[in-house]
Amino acid sequence: MRLLVLGGTEFVGRAVVEAALGRGWEVTVLNRGHHPPLPGVRALRGDRTAPGGLAELEGGERGEWDAVVDTWSGAPRAVRETARLLAGRAGRYVYISSCSVYAWAPPADYAEDAPLVEGAEADAGQTEYARDKRGGELAALGAFGADRSVFVRAGLILGPYENIGRLPWWLTRMARGGPVLAPGPRDLPLQYVDARDLAEWALGAAERELSGPYNLISPQGHSTMGELLDACAEVTGGTADLRWTAPEAVLDAGIQPWTQLPVWVQPHSDMHDALHRADVSRAVATGLRCRPAAETVADTWEWLRSIGGTAPLRPGRPPVGLDPATEAKVLGTA
Repeated sequence: MRLLVLGGTEFVGRAVVEAALGRGWEVTVLNRGHHPPLPGVRALRGDRTAPGGLAELEGGERGEWDAVVDTWSGAPRAVRETARLLAGRAGRYVYISSCSVYAWAPPADYAEDAPLVEGAEADAGQTEYARDKRGGELAALGAFGADRSVFVRAGLILGPYENIGRLPWWLTRMARGGPVLAPGPRDLPLQYVDARDLAEWALGAAERELSGPYNLISPQGHSTMGELLDACAEVTGGTADLRWTAPEAVLDAGIQPWTQLPVWVQPHSDMHDALHRADVSRAVATGLRCRPAAETVADTWEWLRSIGGTAPLRPGRPPVGLDPATEAKVLGTA
């Protein structure tokens, strides 16, 4: 297979490139060159937001690539321009979208036919994440059609090279040891996907010539808050003392779910249904396989240690995590 990855040096894009190289595929990447490309790829330079930014993609041959993988999250104009340019030169357009494209709040067990937000116009500037992602889907659809487009509607993504900071924050906090505010209940179901499992499924989708939207998260019940945090505590040395705290106590303290306590949202809420109760049967039926939480945690910790313990954050992303003073106050250890 011949693959073009738009990006290909950070988090999901990097996972896709590594997976494709592992399959023996011929890989080309187009990016701004802010990070060195992985060995073994053909590297092209281009800024999709700048005039002439796609110049290195112009003038190629029909059928040059079997598939394109695009992780773009900004204004959908970039997807439209790239997809139009490649419509005759690539077999399939795999767009890494998001479950955020569903109209809020999607009910528990929502599938790919749930109502969607209105997509941002391709000619508009960047609007909001959900509308821009849906706009990206529509842009790909307009160029490649329903039979040659794949929309990977990802939920929470974890794993090595994460540049959002969620799992790295928990790992760093556990490594400090001592009493840790663990938001309960322990058996709270989680849905997430390791970026490497997402990558393998996306490449398999291109290989099998799938099309259409797919919710791409682990099956419900794949892991729990307890399993995730226990794994974090164990892999970082076992000096952390998890103090499981009722959801009501967390919320009464003014702590924000998802941002101050990454991954966690209170049970029996619209937010939990939206983030951790999607129907992923379509993806599972087409090959989605998810590794155990302990493996994702261990590999992320190994990567984090290899770069000095501080995860790089994507530009423009706010920091996540709970400050020590607030944690100590809630736990009564201040």
